[in-house]
Amino acid sequence: MALKLAIVGRPNVGKSTLFNRLVGKKLAIVNDQPGVTRDRRMAAGRLGDLELELIDTAGFEDVDDESLEARMRLQTERAIEEADVALFVIDAREGVTPLDRIFAQLIRRRNKPVVLAANKAEGRAGDLGAGESFSLGLGEPVLISAEHGEGMSDLFHAILAAGPAEPEIEAEDESEKPVRIAIIGRPNAGKSTLVNRLIGEDRLLTGPEAGITRDSISVDWDWQGRSIRLIDTAGLRRKARVQETLEKLSTADTIRAITFAEVVILVMDAQNAFETQDLQIADLVEREGRALIFCLAKWDLVAEPQARLAELRELAERMLPQLRGAALVALSAETGRGIDRLMPAVIEAYKTWSVKVKTRDLNDWLTLATQRHPPPAVNGKRIKPKYMAQLKGRPPTFVLFASRAEHLPEQYRRYLINSLRESFDLPGVPIRITIKSGKNPYADESDGQRKVARPVYPVRKASAVRSAEDKAEAKAQASKSPGQRIAMQRRLTEAENAGLRPAAKKPAGSKLPGKRTAPTSAPVKPVKAKPLSFAQRRSQRTPTTHKLRKDAPRRPTKR
Repeated sequence: MALKLAIVGRPNVGKSTLFNRLVGKKLAIVNDQPGVTRDRRMAAGRLGDLELELIDTAGFEDVDDESLEARMRLQTERAIEEADVALFVIDAREGVTPLDRIFAQLIRRRNKPVVLAANKAEGRAGDLGAGESFSLGLGEPVLISAEHGEGMSDLFHAILAAGPAEPEIEAEDESEKPVRIAIIGRPNAGKSTLVNRLIGEDRLLTGPEAGITRDSISVDWDWQGRSIRLIDTAGLRRKARVQETLEKLSTADTIRAITFAEVVILVMDAQNAFETQDLQIADLVEREGRALIFCLAKWDLVAEPQARLAELRELAERMLPQLRGAALVALSAETGRGIDRLMPAVIEAYKTWSVKVKTRDLNDWLTLATQRHPPPAVNGKRIKPKYMAQLKGRPPTFVLFASRAEHLPEQYRRYLINSLRESFDLPGVPIRITIKSGKNPYADESDGQRKVARPVYPVRKASAVRSAEDKAEAKAQASKSPGQRIAMQRRLTEAENAGLRPAAKKPAGSKLPGKRTAPTSAPVKPVKAKPLSFAQRRSQRTPTTHKLRKDAPRRPTKR
């Protein structure tokens, strides 16, 4: 079992900085302004090989009235009672103050093991204050620097010596993780009061002042044998009104709590519910993909409950169609009226958020949905849905394969989401649908246009340079026209008769039958045919060639 350690002290001595150092991450809000921490914040930490359960507390104030500081002091005293060891932190640079002496007396009366830590003791600036701390009567102080991590080894040995000798080891059941529920809303909507009513104790600070909660405080709770982790958050105001640095840090912490939650309860004042800021918060939850529950607080102040509830239901359906069917619970955290209906609605929304739909049922629904309302034709071409499957849950995410998916209109996607929500009973949870299309093998990757498939013919390799006679023979053989073949054969015969081409068809160096000749070293160049004169060509004309007679009448020429 981890050692429970409460970090206590007066305001602005570095308790939250030391808390973040031991936890290993920045959970608590840290600022130079004193009094930033107000509620008790718990987290698991580690110092060396020592497992710790840390409690960060508010700064101690010596007041006993009904003010906010008095309520913060009560929270600090409860943290000391719950802890095994109290870590009393002082500021070594300022030394011991009268408030430190009052708080030291309070701790001594509790009979709790105490470790005195003098923070901000880097260098020699804190030597004087560390010497004054002996007057508190709590033993030797441990000089540390929470900001720079100095003195952590000395602090480890001091806590180990002050703690129990052998802490009890309990077997933790980690088979079931707790359901993380974030409670959000505008300031002074009743979020902390709702958490206190659910768990049955005053765990969080409440009051008429707006903006009491600054940190996101997580509280572990068991409801009907199920582990629940409630996260109380700071109120969210309009972004234009958030000017101070501390409020910006609180807003960022609330958004982080929404991101890590599974179910979100949006708490609204029943008198002015579903205003602009409430709608923006609900839209943020839907974009984060979390299940949402609408909670109408302060319902005991409503004059006509039934008429007001029907009006708010109609307003939620009209203003938030992307969360159609979300549960609307009216209650009063102050009196406990209607509080028993909240947790069943939360568990039902959690189950719906984690639902898995069979692929066969999805495709049967897709066929009916497209038959009832086919996809529109874009640019004269209809989009054809083909196949649908669920990728994951939390939130339910689906993928739809269709032709020309990039041209599917957004209104048809919303039609599919609403039909899917109605057919499979998925009220109040975000639904994601991704439209994809298969790769077109005939599409060009550069412009995406369809390309025409053409036959590919084999390319003949360029042969060696042939002679004029070889080209003529190849041309005569390749020709299929009888007239061209006869004309080519006639020209070759005339060339042989004129002595311009040798009769032998075998090249030089080839083997003749009956004789053995050695091949020549260099190939013999072919004999080029000399051009014929006009007289030679006239004498070799065929009888069919027209001859001009001398006595033929001549056509008169124009002068």
